[in-house]
Amino acid sequence: MKPHDQPDNDQPASQRPETDEDGLIRLQKLLAQSGVASRRKCEELMLEGLVEVDGEIVSRLGTKVDPRTAVIRVEGKRLPPISPSVYLVLNKPRGVVSTMSDPEGRRSLGELVADRPERLFHVGRLDTDTSGLIILTNDGDFAQRLAHPSFEIEKTYVAEVEGELHKGIIKKLLAGVTLDDGPIAVRRARIVEGSHGRTSRERTIVELVIHEGRNRIVRRLLEHVGHPVTRLTRTSIGPLELGKLPLGEMRELTLDELGVLLDSAEL
Repeated sequence: MKPHDQPDNDQPASQRPETDEDGLIRLQKLLAQSGVASRRKCEELMLEGLVEVDGEIVSRLGTKVDPRTAVIRVEGKRLPPISPSVYLVLNKPRGVVSTMSDPEGRRSLGELVADRPERLFHVGRLDTDTSGLIILTNDGDFAQRLAHPSFEIEKTYVAEVEGELHKGIIKKLLAGVTLDDGPIAVRRARIVEGSHGRTSRERTIVELVIHEGRNRIVRRLLEHVGHPVTRLTRTSIGPLELGKLPLGEMRELTLDELGVLLDSAEL
């Protein structure tokens, strides 16, 4: 292979092929990527005779179909054609809810990707008042696996908190803290800087690395040790770094980034 023919692992991951050389894909994988359910649940649906392809029940696992032409129904409902897999990193602004639509009319993730043709899912959530990195994809199996707590994907947060957070608190966090809903393990923690706001109340900026995604876990953790959060941003998920991505903007994952995440989720 000539040097200029070397594969570019910085190219967008959406360019990677999802089908075999004949353009076919295993039916249970196609169902999972379409967001029907996890791959295991999709296999159960097939075995129960609840999946039809071109009018015929397909219960044999491993059956391959052409995603461009197959008419697929699950429990009688038509499955829309699947788009090529897309994997995006979004810098979510504060005030945006982590849903693709919101019945209360609040600004949602769906509004930020309204010009995308794919049916996208968000991987995990961020609090409405938290900004930062969130993954969007149309690969439902990838989304469900990556969000599952058993895979312990590390997430990095930078928080501005009230008061002067000293090294003793860092040691306490690293030793482990138990909240009302159970213990929380902090993988790494460090003080980024201390500062003074306009009201002269002391502030500290601290960075935490955890793998859990329980509701408002970082805010509850820091409040528990006496330092309520005034501003919070997620800066990384596994190998993905927020970097200088502007608020409200997105980019596609590179092949290298996606490869690490797929390995982490055992896909």
